[in-house]
Amino acid sequence: MDNRFVTPLMHSEEASEIPPQRGETMHINAVLEMDVVALEQDDSVTVMLDLTAPQSDQNKDRPAQAVIVVLDRSGSMRRERLDAGKRALIALLDRLDEKDWFGLVAFDHESEVVIPAQRLADIGRESAQLAIARLEARGSTDLSSGYLRGLQEADRAQAEGGTTMLVLSDGHANVGIIDPVAFKQMAANAARKKISTSTVGIGTGYDELILAEMAIGGSGNHTFALEADQAAAAVAGEIDGLLNKSVQAASVLIKPTTDVVTIQVVNDMPSQAMPEGILVELGDFYSSEHRKVLVTFGVPAMAALGLAQIAELVMTYVSIPELVTHTVTLPISVNVVPQDIAKGRVPNPDVRREKVLLETQAEKRMTEEALRRGDEGTARSHMASSITWLESIEPDAEIDEEIHFLKRSLEELDERGSRYTEKRLRADSSKKSRGYKSREQGGQIDDPDAGEESA
Repeated sequence: MDNRFVTPLMHSEEASEIPPQRGETMHINAVLEMDVVALEQDDSVTVMLDLTAPQSDQNKDRPAQAVIVVLDRSGSMRRERLDAGKRALIALLDRLDEKDWFGLVAFDHESEVVIPAQRLADIGRESAQLAIARLEARGSTDLSSGYLRGLQEADRAQAEGGTTMLVLSDGHANVGIIDPVAFKQMAANAARKKISTSTVGIGTGYDELILAEMAIGGSGNHTFALEADQAAAAVAGEIDGLLNKSVQAASVLIKPTTDVVTIQVVNDMPSQAMPEGILVELGDFYSSEHRKVLVTFGVPAMAALGLAQIAELVMTYVSIPELVTHTVTLPISVNVVPQDIAKGRVPNPDVRREKVLLETQAEKRMTEEALRRGDEGTARSHMASSITWLESIEPDAEIDEEIHFLKRSLEELDERGSRYTEKRLRADSSKKSRGYKSREQGGQIDDPDAGEESA
């Protein structure tokens, strides 16, 4: 049986099996874990959205982008960390066009707008570089003050291609708002206005919960950079992505039929209840980026045999550089069959594998939580169980990568301790739990002492 249902009810483009080429629209495919359910029996149905963005056309003028940097300049950033941050921002300026917008907010126990958000042509590159060079470390860490002031500057930017907030910090928020949930909500509210948030945590003293939640809510990236130079590399990576966006403001509206009783978005991404269902924010896609998103529907017992529609998935996005809005509607249907036939159904291996990978990310978060409360034994048990489980599954590149990552994390716990391992786990799960398959940004920046590359 074919588990794929890709024919749109109404559409602005055709979903296809062919990867998108330059100038084409997104490749959007829906795959069911099981395409049959048993007659008169409650069941669950998992759908995987397989998404690939078009390749950006370097021969076309891209729309203006805005970058608002929120930089920690508290006392712990003194010397090499702040110096590396300043070098990274000056290099960032060299990558932007005159039409792009730039702003800089520095924070310690209070926030300061160092460079108000303006087009770079109006600021002047040399003036911006001098303002960055004059920054000095001081004070404590009021992250909320800096972020909120940065959002105000982002609201002022008028870049057609959207706005990216880039937050760099090495410390725990010890003044102002310190609740990760509050930060996530602020970032999610901004994302609905085409303002994404990416975060870079430097060293092992920052609060990974806050920075990771900001990135998830803000549909951006969270990066763990152990050293100052790695933080600078993370900034460069963010600009690489920013300047190679091919899709912005992507979302999926999940519209269930009246038969569906529950909806679960398996990935960790911002969503909100709507009158028609649940709206999931996907944010921006980089050139040719590949992602997978899983949704599980609780389906009550159905009394009639045959094909039954359980939902519509309505994807909306804006293509770059054309700035054209596209909408694709995919019907999700299952076959209702007698119970004896349903017993022989076989799950789609690609969907099943993706479920396992997402469950592994949830295990990483539980491992990290155990480390945060000082329960190293439980943390080790979580990682060992995950390794055993993954090793029992038919191997492929992603499964092998997860096994290697977890084994290395157990070694890092011995060699570098819990604070390092917590941040390693959170950065990795923050990236993979959102179904990113090809995105290079986010996760842990390469650590030459670890003998591996970050995922």
